[in-house]
Amino acid sequence: MGILLTIIFLALVFDLINGFHDAANSIATVVSTKVLSPFQAVLWAAFFNVLAFWIFDLKVADTVAKIVNPESVTFSVVAAGLLAAIAWNLFTWWFGIPSSSSHTLIGGFAGAAVANAGIGVVNTGLVLKTFAFIFLAPIIGLVMASIITIIIVNICKKSNPAKADRWFKKLQLVSSALFSIGHGGNDAQKVMGIIAAALLVYMAQLNAAGLPIPDWANIHQELNDKGKMAITHLPEWIPIACYSAIGLGTMFGGWKIIKTMGTKITKVTPLEGVSAETAGAATLFLTGSLGIPVSTTHTITGSIVGVGITKRVSAVRWGVTISLLWAWILTIPISALLGALTFWILNLFGFN
Repeated sequence: MGILLTIIFLALVFDLINGFHDAANSIATVVSTKVLSPFQAVLWAAFFNVLAFWIFDLKVADTVAKIVNPESVTFSVVAAGLLAAIAWNLFTWWFGIPSSSSHTLIGGFAGAAVANAGIGVVNTGLVLKTFAFIFLAPIIGLVMASIITIIIVNICKKSNPAKADRWFKKLQLVSSALFSIGHGGNDAQKVMGIIAAALLVYMAQLNAAGLPIPDWANIHQELNDKGKMAITHLPEWIPIACYSAIGLGTMFGGWKIIKTMGTKITKVTPLEGVSAETAGAATLFLTGSLGIPVSTTHTITGSIVGVGITKRVSAVRWGVTISLLWAWILTIPISALLGALTFWILNLFGFN
């Protein structure tokens, strides 16, 4: 029980860090366009992150929980994955690198599982799908943001610029809120999936000992339309704790990453902020409905690049963008190595 509680604590710490690490995703443009002050923006984002609790189902959580074969998951695997993810998130936050908390968590979890039982325990299909969306999510965001920007510019080309700017500042509150809902629904669910994986281990232990499973730890699974077991219900304390932690973390802000996202990629106007956030939100809602754990960081970065290239290709600072791309590609393998190393260290000290 003590080990399980430690894992749940680590999961919520990661969720908290995820909140301030990825706060830039939903508020970078609204801060850079001066629609809201930084403090107002994080409060706004935190509220809508938590609101996602009533909107999204558990498809993303189920995907994360099944990234590796559930039978090969142990408490030490989950703990090692979380510690690796926390370490990489803090490192990238300190240096202002907007890497993906989602891929950090998946990489750490998979790496620890491989260290425990070999490469065969990894659900290759889910990992490849997740890896593919390192590239697909920003591309989808880029294309959608470009199209939305072009449409808006053509509709509003005869409008009074000052009046239109005021309207887009108001609309940016809506688009930022939508993106925050998408962020909460996508990222908080990943932590819910990790906690679910730990609880499945706990349930198996109780079943093996012939002990009853308490309601607070009972996870319901049913066959989905593909004939596979999928998580359909979690005890209510799990989503409440996860959404609250990510909302609280968002309130702490992530100012170094906000600077990178809001000013270093390209200069963003209120109109472009609406386009980028709307495109990013649409991408997150789409992938969330499909159960694909995409990166909100990658999504909004692609959307910001998309609005930049509608002005001219040179409006995007490609040096910064390429540096971000390298950070994205390296996140999963580095997190996996950290997860494996952490697993071996934990086992050395008898944590299992």
